This record gives sequence, C-alpha cells and structure tokens, in this order.
Amino acid sequence: MSTSVVWIRNDLRLNDNIALAEAVKNLGEEDELLLLFHIHPELIREFDLQEDYFFQTVRKFHESSGPLHFIFGEEEEAFRSFFDTVTDAEDIYFNKAETGFGKERDERVLPVFEERGVRTHTYIDHPLHGAEEVTKKDGELYQVFSPYFKQWQKLDKPPVVKLDTDKMKQHLTDRSGDFTDGEEKYRELTKAPLRKWEEVGEEAAEQRLTRFLDEPIYYYDEDRDIPSKDGTSLMSRYLRTGAISPRTVYHRVQQETDGRKRQDGVESFIRELAFRDFYHMVYYNHPEADDQELTEKFRDIPWNEDEEIFDRWKEARTGFPFIDAAMAQMNESGWMHNRARMAVASFLTKDLLIDWRKGERYFNRKLADYEAASNIGGWQWAASTGTDAVPYFRVFNPVRQSERFDKHGDYIKEWLPALRNVPEKYIHEPHKMSEDEQKEAGCTIGEDYPEPMVDHKRMRERAIEIYKQKKD
Repeated sequence: MSTSVVWIRNDLRLNDNIALAEAVKNLGEEDELLLLFHIHPELIREFDLQEDYFFQTVRKFHESSGPLHFIFGEEEEAFRSFFDTVTDAEDIYFNKAETGFGKERDERVLPVFEERGVRTHTYIDHPLHGAEEVTKKDGELYQVFSPYFKQWQKLDKPPVVKLDTDKMKQHLTDRSGDFTDGEEKYRELTKAPLRKWEEVGEEAAEQRLTRFLDEPIYYYDEDRDIPSKDGTSLMSRYLRTGAISPRTVYHRVQQETDGRKRQDGVESFIRELAFRDFYHMVYYNHPEADDQELTEKFRDIPWNEDEEIFDRWKEARTGFPFIDAAMAQMNESGWMHNRARMAVASFLTKDLLIDWRKGERYFNRKLADYEAASNIGGWQWAASTGTDAVPYFRVFNPVRQSERFDKHGDYIKEWLPALRNVPEKYIHEPHKMSEDEQKEAGCTIGEDYPEPMVDHKRMRERAIEIYKQKKD
C-alpha cells in the first residue's frame, strides 16, 4: 500500500483535471489518495481582491472535493516537512506551470521530490495548447498572433478528461489532523472575504458557460465591446482559478452552438481562447516580459514618476468618466470589462506616460481573473512595447471611447454615482456643464467630480513624439 499525492494548484475543479484523473486511474486497490494544497507566502504577501477571489474558489473546491490538506511555507521546506509526515508517499501528480512564478517554484521543488524518492507525474493542463505545441515549420515559436492563430486552428484539440469519481472517493484519505498549521493559515485567508463573491467555483463556471452558449455567444463579436451589456462569457475568472478547463470550454462551444445561427460571435470567442494560448506562449518564450519591454528600442522611455498622478488613475479620479468608471468597476468588483482595460491602459501609458509595469502590477492586485501571461501581454500591447503590439501612434481617445462604447452613459452611471443625474449630452465630458447645469445635476465639477486631469490632444502629441524619438 502507498499514497499518491495530487498537488492542487490553479486547477480548482474535479472535472477535466488531468493530474487528478491520472492519479485516480493509476491507483492500486490498496492505495490511498491524498489531495494537497500548498500556500506559498509569496502568493499572499499582498492580499487583495485577486487573492481573495482565488481563495474563495479554493474554499468552494474544498467543499466538493472531500479532504484537502494544506501546507504553508517556502516550497522546499514545506514539502520536506510534508514528506516527513506522509512517509508512504510514492507518487505526486500535478499540472505543471510553464511560465512565471509557478515555473520557478516547480523547478525549485522538483529536487525535493527526487531526493525523497517520490515519482513525479506532470501534465500541461492550463492552456489548450502548451507553449511549445504551436510552432512554425522550422520549429520556431511565433511572435505575431495572426499566423499563430492559423496554425492553432489546424491542431486537434485535446479531449476532455473523465474522472472516476467513485474510485476517487473510495481511496481518499484524511490526514488533515497532521497539518494544523496549514489548515490554520487556510482558515485565516478564507474566513472574512474582502467582498461578497457571488459566482465562485466549478458549478458556477459550468452554469455561466451554459447561459453564455444559450444565446449571447452568437453576438459576442458585437456585444463584447459594450461594457453596459452582459455580452461577455466571464470565463476568464474561472479559467484563471481552474474552476473550468479550456478544453471543457472549447468542446462545449463546438458541441452546443447551433451552426444554423450567426457564427461571427462563435468564431470571435474561439479566437479569444487562442489569444490566451498565444500570450501564454509569448511569456514562456520571454520570461523577462514581466519586467522588460519586448521591443528593445522602447526600453528607456522617460516615464512619469509622479505618484500623485498614478494615484488619481488608481482611485478613479482622472476626470474622464469612461476611465474612472472602469477603474471604479475593478476596485469594487474585482473585474473590468475588456474594452475598458484597453482604454485605461492606453490612458495610463500614453496620456499620463506612466510606466506600464505599475499598471500591470495594480491589475495584479485587483483583478479576480488576473493571469500573468495575458495581463503582461495586454499591458505591453497597450504600451506599444510588446510583441505584435498596437502601433505607438495609436493612442485611444478616452472621450471617443466613451461616446462609442457607452453611448448613453449607462456604464458610467452604474459605477460613478456622482454622475448619475448628469444629462446624456454631458455624460462623456461633464466639465462642460454650466454652473446652473451642474447645480441641477447635483454634480459640482471640482468637488463632486474632478476636472479632466490632462488635455488629451496635447498629451497624445507628447507621447507620440517621445516614442518617435526612441524609434528613430
């Protein structure tokens, strides 16, 4: 008799979890199965909305999985202590990380497994296609999305993996009494959520996908750009935590959408799944991307170091309603509409000329769906410093974005209470109201809502000139 350990990470689900399914399949008649979650101090150092949502998903998983054991500490010390306690552990299964902190952690801990004689079984589970699966004919990795996507489409997608739930339950072991320190840390992290999270975990993910596939997906290509509409899938938070797998999402789209209906939205959504894999591949190929511009000529942009200006952006006090509504949405809900993400990133890096790394790290704290590869890729795209990025001379106009994608100001009014009574003709530029109109709207500019903090036209010209000088 021996114990097989499944190390649960950002794959917080029972269904279509490769490592878990393989561990259960390989169990002998007398073997035991131990589910393990490692709480790393680095991942909770700045406990904000992102971490809060993640650990509420851990809690949901714990409710459905049966006994889940928690260990806390730096990975090498924590796992040595774990194996000192679970002396009959012979195999450990986990879905490996190919990028970022997770990859570095795995590389540090693998020697511990080897020194203890524990067999390691790892799988690529988080993307649809692993970082080295989509390549050019010469084996090189892509730098541009369009040819990557063409090749991505040609590849067979991995199937959904079935879990033998009955067998899993028969073999689960409960030794949680041996890991009280980890259990105590877990309870500390989950007992008082920072906000009320309404849609958490595997069941919520499946239900949300069902609603999206019922009708919204067919108009996704149009509705995804309108922040006031419920036109997106909201799958990002579930894919990030692993409450649902990209394989399940992909195959359900293929099986449950009606080919007789409008397909533009379906194709657009599939393209977004490919974008997720693309940014995963880029970060794998360029691990320095979290802290260094991929476009070398733009590595010494003279960024604005004014913290007060950065604070106004963070705190939704820029005086541009669309930008402020987006930041308020993220600060309060832990999510921001994708159209708004592009606008606020462009505004920070081009209008305010503040370092994209600062914006990326702030998103890291606040977004429940934060994934390093996609977030870093998105910020480098907006800053015109990444691979296949937006041209440096394309600077989003925050007022035009507002007029185009929030025509009647519904999104703005939802997230900025001070502007709820502002007439529609002023909702995108409330500072243009007269004193009497401000009084009637109950919104005094400079008191209830700020003046625009910059002149967009002038700041756009400045940014373009700075980038042009670096380019030349």
